[in-house]
Amino acid sequence: MGMSRHLRFVPDGGALVEVTCRTIQGRLLLRPSPQLNDIVLGVLGRAQDRYPVEVVSFSFLSSHYHLLLWVRDARELALFMGYFNGNLARKVGHLTGWTDKLWSRRYQAILVSDEEAAQVDRLTYILANGVKENLVARVEEWPGVHSGHALLTGDPVEGIWYDRTLARNLRLRRKTPEPGQVEIRQTVVLSQLPCWKHLTPNAYRTHPSGRSDRSDRGDRRGGEDEEGRGAARRGEGPGAGPGDPARDPGSLTGALHPRRDAKNPQGALGSLRMVYGRLP
Repeated sequence: MGMSRHLRFVPDGGALVEVTCRTIQGRLLLRPSPQLNDIVLGVLGRAQDRYPVEVVSFSFLSSHYHLLLWVRDARELALFMGYFNGNLARKVGHLTGWTDKLWSRRYQAILVSDEEAAQVDRLTYILANGVKENLVARVEEWPGVHSGHALLTGDPVEGIWYDRTLARNLRLRRKTPEPGQVEIRQTVVLSQLPCWKHLTPNAYRTHPSGRSDRSDRGDRRGGEDEEGRGAARRGEGPGAGPGDPARDPGSLTGALHPRRDAKNPQGALGSLRMVYGRLP
Protein backbone atom coordinates (compact mmCIF):
# COMPACT_ATOMS: atom_id res chain seq x y z
CA MET A 1 0.00 0.00 0.00
CA GLY A 2 1.42 3.38 -1.02
CA MET A 3 2.00 6.36 1.20
CA SER A 4 -0.99 8.59 1.85
CA ARG A 5 -1.00 12.11 0.51
CA HIS A 6 -1.08 15.15 2.74
CA LEU A 7 -4.36 17.03 2.68
CA ARG A 8 -4.34 20.44 1.02
CA PHE A 9 -5.78 22.60 3.77
CA VAL A 10 -6.23 26.37 3.68
CA PRO A 11 -8.20 27.97 6.52
CA ASP A 12 -11.26 30.12 5.93
CA GLY A 13 -10.33 33.60 4.82
CA GLY A 14 -7.21 32.52 2.94
CA ALA A 15 -3.60 32.07 3.96
CA LEU A 16 0.01 32.55 2.99
CA VAL A 17 1.48 29.33 1.57
CA GLU A 18 5.05 28.40 0.77
CA VAL A 19 5.23 26.03 -2.20
CA THR A 20 8.27 23.94 -3.09
CA CYS A 21 8.61 21.59 -6.05
CA ARG A 22 11.61 19.53 -7.13
CA THR A 23 12.58 18.05 -10.48
CA ILE A 24 12.73 14.29 -10.90
CA GLN A 25 15.90 12.86 -9.34
CA GLY A 26 17.01 16.41 -8.64
CA ARG A 27 18.04 16.81 -12.29
CA LEU A 28 19.10 20.23 -13.52
CA LEU A 29 16.12 20.69 -15.82
CA LEU A 30 15.51 24.25 -14.60
CA ARG A 31 19.06 25.40 -15.22
CA PRO A 32 18.89 29.14 -15.99
CA SER A 33 19.00 30.41 -19.55
CA PRO A 34 17.32 33.37 -21.29
CA GLN A 35 14.85 31.02 -22.99
CA LEU A 36 14.00 29.11 -19.83
CA ASN A 37 13.65 32.32 -17.78
CA ASP A 38 11.16 33.69 -20.30
CA ILE A 39 9.23 30.42 -20.21
CA VAL A 40 9.05 30.28 -16.40
CA LEU A 41 7.87 33.87 -16.01
CA GLY A 42 5.50 33.54 -18.96
CA VAL A 43 3.81 30.48 -17.46
CA LEU A 44 3.73 32.05 -13.99
CA GLY A 45 2.17 35.24 -15.34
CA ARG A 46 -0.36 33.26 -17.39
CA ALA A 47 -1.36 31.18 -14.36
CA GLN A 48 -1.80 34.35 -12.34
CA ASP A 49 -4.04 35.79 -15.07
CA ARG A 50 -6.28 32.74 -14.95
CA TYR A 51 -6.43 32.28 -11.18
CA PRO A 52 -6.55 35.13 -8.63
CA VAL A 53 -3.52 34.06 -6.62
CA GLU A 54 -1.23 36.67 -5.07
CA VAL A 55 2.47 36.04 -5.72
CA VAL A 56 4.62 37.44 -2.92
CA SER A 57 8.02 36.03 -3.87
CA PHE A 58 9.71 33.28 -5.88
CA SER A 59 13.10 31.77 -6.65
CA PHE A 60 14.01 29.09 -9.22
CA LEU A 61 17.20 27.09 -8.91
CA SER A 62 18.37 24.40 -11.32
CA SER A 63 16.58 21.52 -9.63
CA HIS A 64 13.74 23.07 -7.60
CA TYR A 65 11.77 26.22 -7.01
CA HIS A 66 10.03 28.09 -4.20
CA LEU A 67 6.88 30.20 -4.40
CA LEU A 68 5.36 32.30 -1.63
CA LEU A 69 1.65 32.70 -2.42
CA TRP A 70 -1.47 34.07 -0.81
CA VAL A 71 -4.52 31.98 -1.73
CA ARG A 72 -8.18 32.14 -0.74
CA ASP A 73 -8.73 28.39 -0.43
CA ALA A 74 -7.26 24.98 -1.21
CA ARG A 75 -9.13 24.67 -4.51
CA GLU A 76 -7.64 27.92 -5.78
CA LEU A 77 -4.16 26.73 -4.84
CA ALA A 78 -4.71 23.36 -6.56
CA LEU A 79 -5.99 24.94 -9.79
CA PHE A 80 -3.17 27.46 -9.91
CA MET A 81 -0.45 24.92 -9.23
CA GLY A 82 -1.94 22.33 -11.59
CA TYR A 83 -1.95 24.86 -14.41
CA PHE A 84 1.52 26.18 -13.58
CA ASN A 85 3.29 22.85 -13.10
CA GLY A 86 1.55 21.18 -16.02
CA ASN A 87 2.32 23.91 -18.54
CA LEU A 88 5.84 24.47 -17.26
CA ALA A 89 6.62 20.74 -17.52
CA ARG A 90 5.46 20.63 -21.15
CA LYS A 91 7.36 23.75 -22.15
CA VAL A 92 10.57 22.77 -20.36
CA GLY A 93 10.38 19.31 -21.95
CA HIS A 94 10.01 20.88 -25.38
CA LEU A 95 12.94 23.23 -24.74
CA THR A 96 15.33 20.63 -23.31
CA GLY A 97 14.20 17.49 -25.13
CA TRP A 98 13.36 15.81 -21.82
CA THR A 99 10.68 13.16 -22.44
CA ASP A 100 10.15 11.79 -18.93
CA LYS A 101 8.06 13.50 -16.27
CA LEU A 102 9.58 16.70 -14.94
CA TRP A 103 8.54 16.73 -11.28
CA SER A 104 9.63 14.13 -8.76
CA ARG A 105 6.35 14.29 -6.81
CA ARG A 106 3.47 16.60 -6.00
CA TYR A 107 4.37 20.07 -4.90
CA GLN A 108 4.82 20.64 -1.18
CA ALA A 109 2.58 23.36 0.28
CA ILE A 110 3.27 24.63 3.80
CA LEU A 111 0.94 27.06 5.53
CA VAL A 112 2.60 30.14 6.98
CA SER A 113 1.02 31.62 10.09
CA ASP A 114 -0.26 35.18 10.38
CA GLU A 115 2.62 36.06 12.70
CA GLU A 116 4.91 38.70 11.25
CA ALA A 117 8.04 36.81 12.30
CA ALA A 118 6.96 33.64 10.49
CA GLN A 119 6.07 35.47 7.28
CA VAL A 120 9.33 37.42 7.27
CA ASP A 121 11.30 34.21 7.86
CA ARG A 122 9.83 32.54 4.79
CA LEU A 123 10.24 35.61 2.59
CA THR A 124 13.85 35.94 3.71
CA TYR A 125 14.57 32.27 3.06
CA ILE A 126 13.27 32.52 -0.50
CA LEU A 127 15.13 35.77 -1.19
CA ALA A 128 18.36 34.19 0.05
CA ASN A 129 18.25 31.37 -2.50
CA GLY A 130 21.30 31.39 -4.75
CA VAL A 131 23.35 33.39 -2.24
CA LYS A 132 23.09 31.15 0.81
CA GLU A 133 24.28 28.16 -1.27
CA ASN A 134 27.32 30.23 -2.35
CA LEU A 135 26.34 29.98 -6.00
CA VAL A 136 26.57 33.75 -6.48
CA ALA A 137 27.88 36.61 -4.38
CA ARG A 138 24.82 38.81 -4.91
CA VAL A 139 21.18 38.11 -5.65
CA GLU A 140 21.36 40.29 -8.75
CA GLU A 141 24.05 37.96 -10.15
CA TRP A 142 21.79 34.90 -10.15
CA PRO A 143 21.08 34.26 -13.87
CA GLY A 144 17.76 32.54 -13.22
CA VAL A 145 14.29 33.60 -12.15
CA HIS A 146 14.32 35.37 -8.79
CA SER A 147 12.05 38.01 -7.25
CA GLY A 148 14.69 39.67 -5.08
CA HIS A 149 15.61 42.48 -7.47
CA ALA A 150 12.00 43.30 -8.33
CA LEU A 151 10.94 43.33 -4.69
CA LEU A 152 13.60 45.90 -3.83
CA THR A 153 13.35 48.08 -6.94
CA GLY A 154 9.75 47.74 -8.09
CA ASP A 155 10.85 46.84 -11.63
CA PRO A 156 8.28 44.83 -13.65
CA VAL A 157 8.67 41.06 -13.89
CA GLU A 158 7.88 39.85 -17.40
CA GLY A 159 8.14 36.67 -19.44
CA ILE A 160 6.82 35.19 -22.69
CA TRP A 161 3.88 32.84 -23.10
CA TYR A 162 4.16 31.02 -26.42
CA ASP A 163 0.73 29.91 -27.62
CA ARG A 164 1.63 26.69 -29.41
CA THR A 165 -1.98 25.82 -30.23
CA LEU A 166 -2.57 29.11 -32.01
CA ALA A 167 0.80 28.90 -33.75
CA ARG A 168 -0.08 25.45 -35.09
CA ASN A 169 -3.50 26.57 -36.29
CA LEU A 170 -1.97 29.52 -38.12
CA ARG A 171 0.58 27.24 -39.78
CA LEU A 172 -2.15 24.87 -40.95
CA ARG A 173 -3.98 27.82 -42.46
CA ARG A 174 -0.72 29.09 -43.94
CA LYS A 175 -1.03 32.38 -42.13
CA THR A 176 1.77 34.45 -40.66
CA PRO A 177 1.19 35.45 -37.04
CA GLU A 178 1.00 39.11 -36.16
CA PRO A 179 3.63 40.50 -33.76
CA GLY A 180 2.71 39.47 -30.25
CA GLN A 181 -0.03 37.12 -31.44
CA VAL A 182 1.61 33.83 -30.48
CA GLU A 183 4.45 35.17 -28.32
CA ILE A 184 2.46 36.97 -25.66
CA ARG A 185 4.23 39.06 -23.04
CA GLN A 186 3.03 38.21 -19.54
CA THR A 187 3.62 40.22 -16.38
CA VAL A 188 3.93 38.66 -12.94
CA VAL A 189 2.33 40.95 -10.38
CA LEU A 190 4.06 40.86 -7.00
CA SER A 191 2.08 41.45 -3.82
CA GLN A 192 3.25 42.53 -0.38
CA LEU A 193 3.44 40.22 2.59
CA PRO A 194 0.02 40.03 4.25
CA CYS A 195 1.48 41.35 7.50
CA TRP A 196 2.78 44.43 5.65
CA LYS A 197 -0.26 45.17 3.51
CA HIS A 198 -0.70 48.51 5.28
CA LEU A 199 2.62 49.82 3.97
CA THR A 200 2.94 51.90 0.82
CA PRO A 201 4.98 50.30 -2.00
CA ASN A 202 7.86 52.68 -1.34
CA ALA A 203 7.83 51.94 2.38
CA TYR A 204 7.74 48.21 1.64
CA ARG A 205 10.97 48.52 -0.30
CA THR A 206 12.70 50.84 2.19
CA HIS A 207 15.86 49.49 3.70
CA PRO A 208 18.52 50.81 6.14
CA SER A 209 21.23 52.89 4.51
CA GLY A 210 23.95 50.94 6.28
CA ARG A 211 25.64 48.16 4.36
CA SER A 212 27.89 45.34 5.41
CA ASP A 213 30.86 44.12 3.41
CA ARG A 214 30.95 40.78 5.19
CA SER A 215 31.99 37.86 3.02
CA ASP A 216 30.42 35.28 5.33
CA ARG A 217 27.15 34.25 3.70
CA GLY A 218 26.06 31.99 6.51
CA ASP A 219 24.65 28.66 5.36
CA ARG A 220 27.24 26.71 3.35
CA ARG A 221 25.24 23.58 2.78
CA GLY A 222 26.38 23.12 -0.79
CA GLY A 223 24.75 19.89 -1.85
CA GLU A 224 22.78 19.73 -5.03
CA ASP A 225 23.29 23.33 -6.04
CA GLU A 226 27.06 23.12 -5.68
CA GLU A 227 26.81 20.05 -7.91
CA GLY A 228 24.62 22.03 -10.29
CA ARG A 229 27.16 24.80 -10.51
CA GLY A 230 29.88 22.27 -11.27
CA ALA A 231 27.73 20.67 -13.96
CA ALA A 232 27.13 24.04 -15.56
CA ARG A 233 30.84 24.75 -15.63
CA ARG A 234 31.51 21.37 -17.22
CA GLY A 235 28.89 22.08 -19.87
CA GLU A 236 26.65 19.18 -18.89
CA GLY A 237 23.11 19.17 -20.24
CA PRO A 238 20.00 20.02 -18.26
CA GLY A 239 19.29 16.33 -17.70
CA ALA A 240 22.40 15.98 -15.56
CA GLY A 241 21.68 15.02 -11.98
CA PRO A 242 23.37 16.11 -8.76
CA GLY A 243 24.96 13.57 -6.48
CA ASP A 244 22.83 13.79 -3.35
CA PRO A 245 19.83 16.15 -3.56
CA ALA A 246 18.36 17.41 -0.32
CA ARG A 247 15.02 15.86 0.45
CA ASP A 248 13.25 18.79 2.11
CA PRO A 249 14.08 22.17 0.52
CA GLY A 250 11.02 23.71 2.13
CA SER A 251 12.14 22.96 5.69
CA LEU A 252 12.33 25.79 8.20
CA THR A 253 15.88 24.66 8.98
CA GLY A 254 18.37 27.24 7.81
CA ALA A 255 15.86 30.09 7.57
CA LEU A 256 17.20 33.52 8.33
CA HIS A 257 15.86 35.71 11.09
CA PRO A 258 15.79 39.35 9.99
CA ARG A 259 15.33 42.16 12.44
CA ARG A 260 11.85 42.18 13.94
CA ASP A 261 11.30 45.83 14.83
CA ALA A 262 7.57 46.45 15.12
CA LYS A 263 8.14 50.18 14.80
CA ASN A 264 10.07 49.81 11.58
CA PRO A 265 8.81 46.69 9.75
CA GLN A 266 9.63 48.21 6.37
CA GLY A 267 13.30 47.80 7.22
CA ALA A 268 13.14 44.00 7.30
CA LEU A 269 13.91 43.56 3.60
CA GLY A 270 16.89 45.78 4.14
CA SER A 271 18.04 43.68 7.07
CA LEU A 272 18.58 40.85 4.61
CA ARG A 273 20.93 43.20 2.75
CA MET A 274 22.80 43.78 6.01
CA VAL A 275 23.03 40.06 6.78
CA TYR A 276 24.64 39.30 3.44
CA GLY A 277 25.77 42.68 2.21
CA ARG A 278 24.90 41.17 -1.17
CA LEU A 279 21.47 42.32 -2.29
CA PRO A 280 21.26 45.02 -4.98
